Amino acid sequence: MDLTNVFVTVGTTKFDLLIRTITSPECIEALKKRGCRRLTLQVGSGTFMPKSGYLYGVEVTAFRLKDSIKDDLMRANFVISHAGAGSCLEALELGKPLLVVVNTDLMDNHQIEVATKLKECGYLHYTTCDQLLPTLVQLDVSQLKLFPKYDPLKYIAAIDRIMGFS
Repeated sequence: MDLTNVFVTVGTTKFDLLIRTITSPECIEALKKRGCRRLTLQVGSGTFMPKSGYLYGVEVTAFRLKDSIKDDLMRANFVISHAGAGSCLEALELGKPLLVVVNTDLMDNHQIEVATKLKECGYLHYTTCDQLLPTLVQLDVSQLKLFPKYDPLKYIAAIDRIMGFS
């Protein structure tokens, strides 16, 4: 698995624990051992903003929000994301290997449901911040399935069946 260029996204949320954990010396070292040379962090509305520059030998770039992260996702060889449905689907639709980190601090956490279902389907792996380091060390994405391409005809056919038109 090529981890040369890793992209981390927390969407528009506050998920400082993920950003702090992924930029810890241990996680940076684990990524570096797997070939990571660039780590791009989209930190959302959190209060923790890592400095851009070299961190333990890995080039780190951090930003809060952009109109679109599609270019960052396209450049990435590997994506680490919070479990927001939009962020997960955007990475999966681009065919990126994905590790989802569930924010266990959220009340009524739908993120675990999204992550569990997509993992059961074979599209991603998921973990929590307290298990991120061992997950990075032993992660194998070679068995992940490619997410199916969007096909509007299937959507239309499903609506037609639901409405009784076919």
